[in-house]
This record gives sequence, structure tokens and C-alpha cells, in this order.
Amino acid sequence: MRFPPRAARSGAAAALLSVLLLGGGGALSAPAAHAAPALPVAARSIQAVGDICYSDLPSEAHDTLDLIEQGGPFPFEQDGTVFQNREGILPGQETGYYHEYTVITPGSPTRGARRIVTGEEYQEDYYTADHYASFDLVDHSC
Repeated sequence: MRFPPRAARSGAAAALLSVLLLGGGGALSAPAAHAAPALPVAARSIQAVGDICYSDLPSEAHDTLDLIEQGGPFPFEQDGTVFQNREGILPGQETGYYHEYTVITPGSPTRGARRIVTGEEYQEDYYTADHYASFDLVDHSC
């Protein structure tokens, strides 16, 4: 699967992701006289995930994101495979929505614990340094 460049994201998908992340605007705003409505499952999950500026990622994560944009080639055969989200930390989606990619860990004799997990529809990128115990949504604007 090949994803469009992350920097080119705009329009409805970016607006929706912004609403989900910031919790404001549009259909998610609560009426003044009523209690706040329950957020959709995706919004609750995204809020439970941390965030990280693109510039704060390790250089190897930048390399991985570049490879994703180019469509490979990837260093490990597992790269690009479906990420099942068994931990339930990322927003709930259909099987096949998320894909995982290795972020090289210098000095590690194995793939290590670092990954980028991409989301298909909203073109989101998540970084984990601890093999799926936690995730940070990558903010490509900083």
C-alpha cells in the first residue's frame, strides 16, 4: 500500500483529524445549555494517545516515514503488514486499516521495539518506542 505525502494532507481529512485531536468545532461542540455529548469512539481513542512533533522523532523514524511515502523498499519483510491493534490503544478500526513499519534501532540485533503505525483513511502516523505499549500521534506541522 502506498500513502500520499504527509505534508500534502489538507481538506476534509485534515479538518476531521484536527477536530478529533483538539476536541473543538463542528459537530463535536456541545450545546451551551446541555452537557457535552459523548465523543465518538475514534475521538476518545485519539485523545488517549499522546502526540509528538515530527522534529522530535529520532532520525531513524524520519527515514521510515520517507520510505513509507516512497512505497519502499523496506528493510524487513514484516514492514507494511497489517497492524491488528490488539492492545486497543489506537482508535478502533476495521482490520486492515493500520499498517506497521520498523524504525531501526541502532545496535539492536533484532527489529527492536520502535515502530511507525499508519492509519489509512485519515493518513495518520503513530510512533511507538516501546513495542505498542504506548503511541504518539505524529504532528507533521512541527
